[in-house]
Amino acid sequence: MAALAPPSSSSSSLSKEPFSTTTTVLGHKKLGEGGIQKTQFRLWISSKTRPSIKLKASMEPPGLVQELKSDELESVVKRESGSDLFDEMKYRFMSFKRKKYMENLEHYQNLAKAQAPKFMVIACADSRVCPSYILGFQPGEAFVVRNVANMVPPYEGGPSETNAALEFAVNSLKVENILVIGHSCCGGIHALMSMPHEEDSTSFIRRWVVVGRTARLNTEAATSNLSFDQQCRHCEKESVNCSLLNLLTYPWIEEKVRKGLLSVHGGYYDFVECTFEKWTLEYDGGKTDESNRVAVKNRSFWR
Repeated sequence: MAALAPPSSSSSSLSKEPFSTTTTVLGHKKLGEGGIQKTQFRLWISSKTRPSIKLKASMEPPGLVQELKSDELESVVKRESGSDLFDEMKYRFMSFKRKKYMENLEHYQNLAKAQAPKFMVIACADSRVCPSYILGFQPGEAFVVRNVANMVPPYEGGPSETNAALEFAVNSLKVENILVIGHSCCGGIHALMSMPHEEDSTSFIRRWVVVGRTARLNTEAATSNLSFDQQCRHCEKESVNCSLLNLLTYPWIEEKVRKGLLSVHGGYYDFVECTFEKWTLEYDGGKTDESNRVAVKNRSFWR
């Protein structure tokens, strides 16, 4: 593909209004024995942000290139504008409706009447950590709440969207499992580990991640000889364990865990190596241990 740079002058007609279009230009190629072969060039012109003209040669007959099919257009044209992003979103939705919804219509009609998920999942808002995608949860299988650094505040911390979701999932939906998922390269944990200890910050992020202060203190005590990046990685898992302990501060969660009606699990997704670690809180109604650290069982590593 050849690219033709537009004139840099601000008076160029290409830069006045944003637009994009496709057109076909005919050319000729000299062949042996005096023959002439028609060659066409497909141009895509866009003036948004940095106007450019892209030229693509095609040996197809004119009728085949005058109108591009939608799937070919997606491969040729780079989507830049907001409307194009929603066009892509519409395409994905219609594909879901056709291939998933309509082919499992009875299942989705039943979900419209009621939900009975077995899991509640608490995960990070990070765009790289989508629990339904990486763990394969289907609609109706998991009640999910996501926040910065996948933290669970203690019961005495007051209302938040996380404990509101917990109350609904445990008391109304009667979920049987709560899974808290941490992950690699977590920006919220990085903020927690790097903020001053006694800072009275106006940052919403720092005021939220301070929920994980205990995880930071435990990490600093256990990894003082490690680099900052290694400490952050340690804290990403330690924060999950602290959230598991915080879950037990909710009376209606502690009661169900003690009676064996609810299990509480931790998970850690490393998206650099694409591995997943899972463990389960071991709790019999007493204190976890003298250092208020979590005791776990059924630890497994998926890779």
